[in-house]
Amino acid sequence: MNLAVQVMNEEENQITVSVEGEVDVYTAPQLREKLLPLCDGKHCIIVDLTHVDYIDSTGLGVLIGAYKAQRATAGKFVISGMNARLSRLFKITGLNEVMEIEDKVQEDGC
Repeated sequence: MNLAVQVMNEEENQITVSVEGEVDVYTAPQLREKLLPLCDGKHCIIVDLTHVDYIDSTGLGVLIGAYKAQRATAGKFVISGMNARLSRLFKITGLNEVMEIEDKVQEDGC
């Protein structure tokens, strides 16, 4: 499967990581490679999953790792734009209780 990850600095203190495709055992390393270096606490990170249809446990692990890294440096980490399938997955796993989740991508998400 293909995965596209685009990093955008929209504001001085905000980085949006737009993900498109499926995040699975094969593509998760690509997401990790782009996302983890951003988790330095200097910026608010918004991960836009609007164009993601599927995430497996490996993909969830990447998001959890990035969340923990960002929180360890007192930074903000927001997941946004999930479809109903992904929202259900986050509810089943309890991640919706831990991570900040927004229904839609907002320009001032941080």
